[in-house]
Amino acid sequence: MELPKRKPLRLPDYDYSGPGAYFVTICTHDRRCILSRIPVGEGLAPPAVELSPVGQCVKEQVLALPKRYPSVHIDNYAIMPNHVHLLVSFDPGSGGASPSPTLSDVVRVLKSLSTRLSRERLGELPLWQRSFHEHVIRSERDYREIWEYIDANPARWVADRYYAQ
Repeated sequence: MELPKRKPLRLPDYDYSGPGAYFVTICTHDRRCILSRIPVGEGLAPPAVELSPVGQCVKEQVLALPKRYPSVHIDNYAIMPNHVHLLVSFDPGSGGASPSPTLSDVVRVLKSLSTRLSRERLGELPLWQRSFHEHVIRSERDYREIWEYIDANPARWVADRYYAQ
């Protein structure tokens, strides 16, 4: 019996290591809410994200990416209960690894290191779902809208498509 073929997720013939910006969403395995807690309905102030120990580990790895890859910049990010949003930009002229890492390389390292460092808390349970969603940012307006979306995401948690109690 032949297995169904998976639809390719990346754009064919697109250089994911070249200069550019991307909006990335990575979901936890089975969308488990293990990265953070967002208090809902607890006052008038916008909700603050309270990172779990696993979420803190993920944050450390997100912030370490530009040290590992000097051509990679994390422009903005949000660690939600069951997913992470990243606004990633590439500046291949800034030195570092040769050839420049691709977006998939960066996400693979983030997922691998955060999984390894979270093993103590998770045991053998997988941390991340397979693959990730990316959007190639093609304009300044698109970039600003995504930045605002990431910043506002915790306040809209209850309405988020990944929302779970």
